[in-house]
Amino acid sequence: MAGEINEVKLLGMWASPYMARVKLALHIKDVSYEYVEEDLTNKSELLLRSNPVRNMVPVLIHDGKPICEPQVIIQYIDEAFAPAGKALLPADLYERAVARFWAAYIDDKVLPPWEMILKAKTDEERAEWAKQTFGAMDALEDGFRKCSMGKGFFGGDDVGYLDVLLGGMVPWLRPIEKISGHNFFDASKVPLLAAWVERFVDLDAAKAVFQEQDVDSLVEFARMVQPVGMATCSVG
Repeated sequence: MAGEINEVKLLGMWASPYMARVKLALHIKDVSYEYVEEDLTNKSELLLRSNPVRNMVPVLIHDGKPICEPQVIIQYIDEAFAPAGKALLPADLYERAVARFWAAYIDDKVLPPWEMILKAKTDEERAEWAKQTFGAMDALEDGFRKCSMGKGFFGGDDVGYLDVLLGGMVPWLRPIEKISGHNFFDASKVPLLAAWVERFVDLDAAKAVFQEQDVDSLVEFARMVQPVGMATCSVG
């Protein structure tokens, strides 16, 4: 029943930025949950049964009912556990639509070229994907300016939906920099987003979620899965 916190279980994979998004939402909303690490080379029956269409993580299971796809899961958490904490999505319908627009932008324009940097087989390919990522970050900087209205987060004074979505990428910023040689949150290029990262990593929720995603482990993981890349740990 919406609004009641019953059994909550999260199926995920430690390196996935999409899993990190869901964990962030649960911590921000102060929802207790059981985390189950999945081996995506030997997927559990629970995962296959819970997400029969994609067979991928993350999957949230609330009171025995599975919810799939990161954005859908986060919106569900925001509504199902409303009494547990501040709403992530704005109450105003227009502001909510704007947040969903930029959410789609992050997943359609920022993440794909950023992930392809890990899959690139040549320096030339990596340079092209880096160029596309920088272009996407320029637009996202403007999006942050408009959504934050001069405050610290996409959600204003408090963390919101877009902060959670982009926040899942934060542990991968240094590994991507080590692999590509590029800092996509460079303060000289995107000062607002660079300052946002500094504020975000200082949040209690971020500290709790990111503690197992250290730079060296993520770099090692990225090199192991090349050229498949992040697709092995995303929603597919």
